[in-house]
Amino acid sequence: MRAGFRMRRLASVLRRTPLHPQWLLENRAATARRIASLARGRVLDIGCSDRWIEAGLPAECEYIGLDYPVTGGKLYGARPEVFADASSLPLADRVVDTVVMLEVLEHLRQPSRALREAWRVLRPGGRLMLTMPFLYPLHDAPHDYQRYTVHGLCRDLQAAGLRVDVVTPSLGSAETAGLIACLALGGMALEAIEGRRISMLWTPLAAAAIVAINLGAWTVARMLPSWGALTAGYWLQASKP
Repeated sequence: MRAGFRMRRLASVLRRTPLHPQWLLENRAATARRIASLARGRVLDIGCSDRWIEAGLPAECEYIGLDYPVTGGKLYGARPEVFADASSLPLADRVVDTVVMLEVLEHLRQPSRALREAWRVLRPGGRLMLTMPFLYPLHDAPHDYQRYTVHGLCRDLQAAGLRVDVVTPSLGSAETAGLIACLALGGMALEAIEGRRISMLWTPLAAAAIVAINLGAWTVARMLPSWGALTAGYWLQASKP
């Protein structure tokens, strides 16, 4: 277990290099800039974790962080103003201008109800910004309940009364294929190390393969068009009519 912990610490240091299995994913800074360009007024960040989007918001925004005690408190060290369930928000109707839900829906037992709650607290004309994985490993177990196709996601947003304005893949198909391969290699290497198996002797080869796959996928993505049926997840903007 100690060896596995050291591996995770090393991985966090290497996060912005091709040695990391998730190097191809958009980093937090890029996501925060995107949110900052669209956010306005009172911003409710559902699943806020350590409030990492707050610093980049425009000065005129009023930030409210909300997280769930079981996952936010124990898994992410969340620092919200409010610990609550996204499916039962402790807010009045029509008091928020922007709702942010980043990688949250997959962890909710009642995602459709949470979307209806987002609609309820939004003012007319208010905006929801949401990200959701599609092809991505099980994580934060046992609190990982579902994946959506883009059509299922739009269906549930519209059923909640929201208008879908923008949907884009969060990662192209070449990068997605590379990401899944790198995550599989990294996960298997970690299993070998934590289990002290003889196969951990192959981990240097796995590390070299991760670098090659990351760089290869990045290169192919700039040579060929992306295939829309294959993505790691979605970025979505919706609004309350």
